[in-house]
Amino acid sequence: MPIYVQHEVLGRIPDVFNAEAIWQAPGLALFSRRPLLRDLLERSPREHRGRAATRCFSHVTLVLPQEDVDDDYHLTRGARARDLAQTLATLHQKDFGDLLGSDQVRYDVVGAESLAPGEIEVRFGHAVYLPAPGEKVLYNVSVSRDSAIWHPVCAIYPNQRLALIGGQAGQGAADWPFGPDGAILVINDGADTVPVVDMRPRGDFDCRYDPRSGYYTIKSLRDIDGGGPRLLLRIARNAAFASEPVGPSAAHAAATPVVVPQPAPADLPPQMPAQRAAAITAATAATAAAARPARPAVWQSRADGMPLDPTATPAMSLSHKPTAPATLPGESDATYAPLAQQRVQLVALALPRLSRYRDTGAQALVLPFDRSLSLCAEEQADTAISFAIDAADELTACTAAGRQRITAPATFAPVDARTMRLLPAAPAMADRYHALLCLAQPVGAAVASGARFTFGRSSNMLAALRVLDSPRFIRRADGAPGAASADRIGLSRNAFSFEATDHGYRIGRLSTSQALYHLDERMAFVAMIADAGADSPYLLPHGHHLVAGHYVLRFDA
Repeated sequence: MPIYVQHEVLGRIPDVFNAEAIWQAPGLALFSRRPLLRDLLERSPREHRGRAATRCFSHVTLVLPQEDVDDDYHLTRGARARDLAQTLATLHQKDFGDLLGSDQVRYDVVGAESLAPGEIEVRFGHAVYLPAPGEKVLYNVSVSRDSAIWHPVCAIYPNQRLALIGGQAGQGAADWPFGPDGAILVINDGADTVPVVDMRPRGDFDCRYDPRSGYYTIKSLRDIDGGGPRLLLRIARNAAFASEPVGPSAAHAAATPVVVPQPAPADLPPQMPAQRAAAITAATAATAAAARPARPAVWQSRADGMPLDPTATPAMSLSHKPTAPATLPGESDATYAPLAQQRVQLVALALPRLSRYRDTGAQALVLPFDRSLSLCAEEQADTAISFAIDAADELTACTAAGRQRITAPATFAPVDARTMRLLPAAPAMADRYHALLCLAQPVGAAVASGARFTFGRSSNMLAALRVLDSPRFIRRADGAPGAASADRIGLSRNAFSFEATDHGYRIGRLSTSQALYHLDERMAFVAMIADAGADSPYLLPHGHHLVAGHYVLRFDA
């Protein structure tokens, strides 16, 4: 494996700001017992032909003891550090001018607490790049262990070819899990291309890009007790450059058809909510059917591999030998199963704007999730991630790595194989809601057809779906749990009624203070349900969603 970063610690330097003492020892270098910066550059050329160097490195970073850098900043505002960089650049240009070509010599001086007095660390190589004055950042690289708390690592510039993260000489990353031998190599071919992520050593890691989440998931393949560690890598393009997807699937983004739900026809009368919802469903279904390729419908398989038979008649034996009848004449051994009941599922939590409810005394709403990404009663030792929204309507994510403010849209994967999505609230809902938090495991309940039920704080129907019906999710100013259920924020005692039919669900608004919102099958905003009583119910199509209080409910067939 090539050496991407040459780094060496020079010791016994009385004055770390003396450029001549760092560049070359006095006298003949042949008799010098310790190499200095010039010797290191000469021994490690950028390119060579045989033993003759044809090109040398031109970007060098000097790391001085942090105390010396701080003293220089306090006393001279960094003048000695600037003079050191300028003098070394002049010596570099003078001694290696014939090996530089059109490259510009650039030096940078930084500090580090790890160096002892009189020590200097020099860094140069293929993955060491110093930006030109005024050069803008192309990418910002950050890492995370839980997808919620992200730590910045380094910046990548348009003219920078390589960036090395981790390992013994790469850019330091917070909570690096792969030891001194593992490293991440980011290859940049310019602003009009997608960066390439490569692992070193290659055979020890699995690196995959998730286009939905927008980051790389890197897992160690080494045999470690408890499973190999993982690291999430995000490469975000600077807003100053054109917005393009960052990842290996960016080239295929233009070829992927995007189905946009069609709005309802404008000529529909507003006083007919049932017909309006049916028209919306028909337009959306027609658009989706035109976008997806035709394929034959198939029946799902039984556990024994035999196909399901919709007529519920006994299957014929595949053997050519006749078998003895298992039943008497006139009887049948067919298994008849009752039709499945229609279901209502809690698929997301609508995070409210607590600033609307200052009179309740609620200062924060905290939602902890365990390692299976199920909502738990309270924050515990095995809590994987918690989401909190405060009285200032700021949303934060909390994990063992810390606390960080987040915005929608975002995707979180604190554990493997399961993710949680944070979607922004539609503009028509933004006065009441901050975002929609999609659950990794929906909570469902069966409902019977032909009967009308009520949903609300005082109703036992679908009580299992009201997962926030507890004061422990509310935090007061002193940090103690609230005195009332979190459902009191935004959910009436009798919020709405619903009745399952063959064409959808008939929704009736039971409280004038209850806000109800209709979302389609993709959780896109459709309408606000205002006038929907028992005489003129609102028809909600199968598979669509209804938002009431904290709950985003999907009404399935």
